[in-house]
Amino acid sequence: MPALGKGVLTGIGKRPHPDAALPPTRLVLPVARIDPAKVAAYAQICGFPAAGPLPLTYPHILGFPLAARLMSARAFPLPLLGLVHTTLEIEQYAALDIGDRLELTVYAAQLRAHRRGTEVVMTTEVRRAGRLVWADRSGYLARHRVTDGPRDPSAQPEAEARPETDRHILPVRAEWSLPADLGRRHAAVSGDYNPIHLHPLTARPLGFRRAIAHGMWTAARCAAEAVPAGAPSVRLAAMFRAPVLLPATVSYAQQDPGDGAGCAFQLRSGTAAGRVHLSGTVTV
Repeated sequence: MPALGKGVLTGIGKRPHPDAALPPTRLVLPVARIDPAKVAAYAQICGFPAAGPLPLTYPHILGFPLAARLMSARAFPLPLLGLVHTTLEIEQYAALDIGDRLELTVYAAQLRAHRRGTEVVMTTEVRRAGRLVWADRSGYLARHRVTDGPRDPSAQPEAEARPETDRHILPVRAEWSLPADLGRRHAAVSGDYNPIHLHPLTARPLGFRRAIAHGMWTAARCAAEAVPAGAPSVRLAAMFRAPVLLPATVSYAQQDPGDGAGCAFQLRSGTAAGRVHLSGTVTV
């Protein structure tokens, strides 16, 4: 991935800080090329149906090369190498199809303090025939030592930001065995070759004992379970609590959707009482 190699070089000497200036650049892809074979491979790895609408999380994959270009620029205040996905918000206003002609816009929306470093919020917008049909906001963290001082009011401590449902044990619906090469397999279908996902030898210099699963894989795998089939208008919000070290066994937990309007979900280590890796909500 050219942007990653560039990001390694441009990241040298960067000292992340929440008061740094964000470049105002907006990258636009007038027509996103959607390869049916790539969509099928992505759907298989992430647990989406083989046929049907475009997977809810796939527009993020389409926009990732643009986001990587922005984050690998010298003017971008955070080093691309080692960034960790922290939050995800997706709003889909209409069902999308593989044959759609989609226009993508990607930009950096916000830089904010985090208890473990500095976090950037990247926004991807998708339009069809000029109409906004899908958007996401993703938080990426550059980990570094944080000194005591004033914080961005929007950067809540984890305990305060945690949804009420995250404090409760939800009923387990499935257990998944994640192989050691999951990061490499997901990189092949997503284009995200961040070294923290590929192998223990490339993850250790960046602070992880083993390779970790992509946050977008965990979110996509949960979305494949939580989002009702055929729902055209959906809002998904997820917070990545702790990395999933590969290989691993994880439990997917979800509250009873009841009237079908939405639900809360979690991804935990091992049993239902294990560590929370991801928590989120889906609203239809």
